[in-house]
Amino acid sequence: MTNPTELLRSRYGEIPFNYEIDWNESLEILLSHRSVRSYLSDPLPPGTLEWLVAAAQSAASSANMQTWSVVAIEDQERKAELCKLANNQAYINQAPVFLVWLADLGRLAHIADSRGLPHVALDYIELLVKAIVDASVAAQNATLAAESIGLGTVYIGAIRKSTQEVATLLNLPPFVFPIFGLCVGYPNPEVQAAMKPRLPQSVVLHRETYKLAEQDEAIARYNDIMKEFYTEQKMNVASDWSQHSAERIATLEYLKGCKYLRETLNNFGFKLL
Repeated sequence: MTNPTELLRSRYGEIPFNYEIDWNESLEILLSHRSVRSYLSDPLPPGTLEWLVAAAQSAASSANMQTWSVVAIEDQERKAELCKLANNQAYINQAPVFLVWLADLGRLAHIADSRGLPHVALDYIELLVKAIVDASVAAQNATLAAESIGLGTVYIGAIRKSTQEVATLLNLPPFVFPIFGLCVGYPNPEVQAAMKPRLPQSVVLHRETYKLAEQDEAIARYNDIMKEFYTEQKMNVASDWSQHSAERIATLEYLKGCKYLRETLNNFGFKLL
């Protein structure tokens, strides 16, 4: 197994804390996660997709309502269409399987209709939030399962910039909303994916109460770590992490099609009271 100190240094750009823990393969998989953006064309072995879904379904589910679904795309033409709708990210075409994760309240609406019951609670944003959370937790379980057997993954949030077109392509009924995609496949060994450093724990871990102003020093240190990372990876980022992130929220340009999300959700049947 990989030395935990090496993984911590890669994850944070430094050794963030002392530890006394029985190191194991599960922790190694968790800390080794990286986004893979280059894949071999090799298909997944039979049964792999089903095992990934079994892992996803083993995640927690709010009130056991299981308000998520996933559409597995293996057809090359349909993947190509989704690639166009998601900013032409080439790895969608490369990966043998592209999973579209759905906040699925349509199933409950259908069940309620079949029992002659109303479903007024679906008009409230709380149930949509629960569905998005459930789908996200399930997808992360599937991601960890995939990485445990040597597969690579990368999340694709850009499908929300063309949600109506994605819904039409996948034949989604009302109350079913696509929230992100996930490429799954064997990483191209010729293209090594880097492990991107994360914010120091002193920024994200709060004890007893939240503290904002005290984060400044640690964020400044992280900016230096990320500038070095951007340079090493030859990434076209001229500023540090703080400036790069702040510029993204400075205007609506970064949101693109997502800035019409409320209108889009209304078109999917959600009133969001």
